[in-house]
This record gives sequence, structure tokens and C-alpha cells, in this order.
Amino acid sequence: MSFESSEFCRLDMKWILGFGVLIGTMGYYWWKKSQYTNTGASDGKIPKGSLGWPLIGETLSFIACGYSSRPVSFMEKRRSLYGKVFKSHLLGRPIIVSTDPDVNKVVLQNNGSIFIPYYPKSITELLGKSSILQMNGSLQKRVHGLIGGFLRSPQLKAKVTKQMELSIGLSMNTWKDKKLIYIQEETRNIAFEVLVKVLMSVNPGEDLEFFKREYREFIKGLICFPIKLPGSQLYKSLKAKERLLKLVRNIVEEKKFKLDKEGKLDTIKDVVEVLLCDAGEDGNEIQRLPLDSSEENMELKRRKIQLSQEYVWTDYISLPFTQNVINETLRMGNIINAVWRKALKDIEIKGYLIPKEWCVLASFGSVHMDDKNYENPCQFDPWRWQKKQEQSGTTSKNFTPFGGGQRLCPGLELSRLEVSIFLHHLVTRYRWMAEEDFIVNFPTVKMKHKMLITVTPIST
Repeated sequence: MSFESSEFCRLDMKWILGFGVLIGTMGYYWWKKSQYTNTGASDGKIPKGSLGWPLIGETLSFIACGYSSRPVSFMEKRRSLYGKVFKSHLLGRPIIVSTDPDVNKVVLQNNGSIFIPYYPKSITELLGKSSILQMNGSLQKRVHGLIGGFLRSPQLKAKVTKQMELSIGLSMNTWKDKKLIYIQEETRNIAFEVLVKVLMSVNPGEDLEFFKREYREFIKGLICFPIKLPGSQLYKSLKAKERLLKLVRNIVEEKKFKLDKEGKLDTIKDVVEVLLCDAGEDGNEIQRLPLDSSEENMELKRRKIQLSQEYVWTDYISLPFTQNVINETLRMGNIINAVWRKALKDIEIKGYLIPKEWCVLASFGSVHMDDKNYENPCQFDPWRWQKKQEQSGTTSKNFTPFGGGQRLCPGLELSRLEVSIFLHHLVTRYRWMAEEDFIVNFPTVKMKHKMLITVTPIST
């Protein structure tokens, strides 16, 4: 046999082998697809939908919409085709997606008994099995209760108020010289500084800057393709996690050594100590907070000056219209835009069958942006919450920015307090103009262009 014919045979075999692998993969995919399609098909109650392309499913469309100016468009398109509950295939897993508030409520309230956390592989890889997101049963209730109790305590809120006032003051004092401010970066730095203080009592300095840098790399990989090859985002994020854990272990060990040495702590300063003790639309346009919010905040400031009183944490959360502004912000761009669960057994909700072992994505963002739940949902309208309050008891299932059930975010009160403090000092110290920007949901909720604003100090 000649050299040319030998090379041709080898090339031919490679093509045959590659084609065989492709056919095998396709065959396996369509077999699995038929399994998911036929499960429970006798009563025809499994939600309609599409599993998309082999292996990747509808992931690319899901991610693309997350980067767009209308992140819920992925859900909206399929809701119009299949109804409020539909099946899909996202991030490597067949899944049932719910945009129905009643179905979401059942999923949230049946944690542990019927549904358990079941997040994409990238999230479980990064957060680990010991994460509170992955905990179940009595351990989850205990840890959630400990952290929630500490974060809700008046003593911590008073401490956080002073820390926020200090951080905001230092940050806003520099704005007079800058004029142009990336407000997303400013608020992120302030919130992160306070958060790390609450969690581990880390003060501004080298350790805090290290946490900021590594956390930014870590969080990029939360929602990504689960590929751990060098250079991939998941690989980079896992390396950032290793560096973060090394510093966290050192901090925990120092606190544990002090606790073992002294036997007890006089005061509990952070979450780590809590757990240790227990274990034991148009171009450039003027953007400002609604007039009602500015007026009530300025009135609070004038009253405090006249009485020569310092602010206390209850002052900030006592302003009703400011809370309406926060509600509307959470509705349009809340951080928790969905939760992932897995069914432990067959369950039927509102006529939809969710078979055992199927993954469920309860989409909050879709409910918040549904025009059947909110009139003109794309319009920022904090006055709508005054009307909602008049219709008592009708809004809870349609507004879930912090999740629900026994996994309700333990830091919800603290986060509202932090935002209230920031808004108060913003509207009483500056007028501002913002450039056009919009929300994106991938990999986390943020403003596309970091929310650039031009600030002008308010003369006093």
C-alpha cells in the first residue's frame, strides 16, 4: 500500500470515528429527551416546552437574554408559547421553569419535604456542600436562625448604621472633586466594606482590598459553563475561592483561639463569632429620586439638626416613601431573580406535574415584570406601592425579592437599612444627572455601564 493510500485510510477512519461519536451523542441525547418527554405522559400534565439543542439545550438563549436590556425576555417568549410553566434545558440540566406566582409559592413553602436546593454545577462547585444554600433539614434551620437572629438584632443595626454613615461620608466627601461618579462602583464598595465587617470584623486595609479583588473574580463564575480547564471562568473562580478560603481560615482560627483561651466573648461582633459561640429611556436625562422621597428625607435631616440629635437606625427605615422606592428598585432589579430546586417526589401544582428528580426554576423576575401583576412593569413607579398597600394581602406572592419560606434571606432587614441610609445621604447632599443605562442579569444583576452620574452638591 502506498503512503498516500495509507494516509487516506487513516483520515477516513478519523472521519468515521468522529461521525460515529456524533451519531452516538445525538442518539443518547434524543433518547434522554424522549425519557423526559414521556415521563408522566399518560395524563399529559408535564408542562409543554422545548429541550433545545443537544447538550447545551437553550442555555445560549438564556445567557444572551441575561445580557440584554430586557433579561426576562427568555421567560416571556416561552410563556407566550407554552404558558406560565414550561420545560427547558439550561446549564446542563433539563428543568421546569415557573413564572407563576402560585407555583413559586408552593415551591418556596415546601422546602426539604418535597423540594431541595439544586443549583447549577458551577454554583455548587464554587459554594461547596457546606454552603447554607445546600443545607437541608434541622441544620439549615439552625444556621439560618442563628444568622438571621444576629442580623435582625437592634444592636447590630445600630452598629451598622454608624459604619454606613462613616463609609458614606468618606465616599461622598470625595465626590465634590470628581463630578462624574460610577454610582454602582461606589455603592458596591460601601456595601462590601460593611458586609465584610458584619461577617468577620475586617477593617479597611490590605485584607479588605484582597477580599474585594478575589471576590470579584470568584463571583464571575457563579453562572457559567461547568468546565474546569485552565483558563476557563470556573477554573479562575475556583482559584479565587482557594485564596479567599485561606484568609478566611486564618481569621476564623484567630477568633477560635481567642474563644478557647478566654472561654467566652464579652460581646459578639460578627457572624463568625455567632457561629463559633453556638458550636460551640432617553439619552442624558435628569434622574432623581421621586419628590416625595427627597422631601421626607430633607425633613428628617432638618429635624435632626434642629434637635441636635444623631441619627438612629429606626430613623432611616421610618420613611414610608423611601421604602416604596426600595420596593420598586427590588422589583425591577432584585439580586435573587430565581431559585433552583429539585423535586424529591412527583408533585402536581395547579395541574402541572413535576416528576421526581426534575429540577425546577422558580423565576421571581418574571413575576415582578409581568404586566398582569404590575401595570406598566418596565416603568419605575414607586407610587404603585401606595396603591398596593391599600389592597392589603394581595401583593406577597407577586413580590419575592428575598425569596420565601424557611429560606427567606436572613439579611433582608439589614439590606433595606443599608439602602435607606445611602438614599437619605444621597438626596440630602447632592443633585444628580444620570446617563442612559439598563439592568443586566448575567452572571449577576448589575447596571450595564456601571450607572455613570454627574453630581452637584446641595448648598446648605
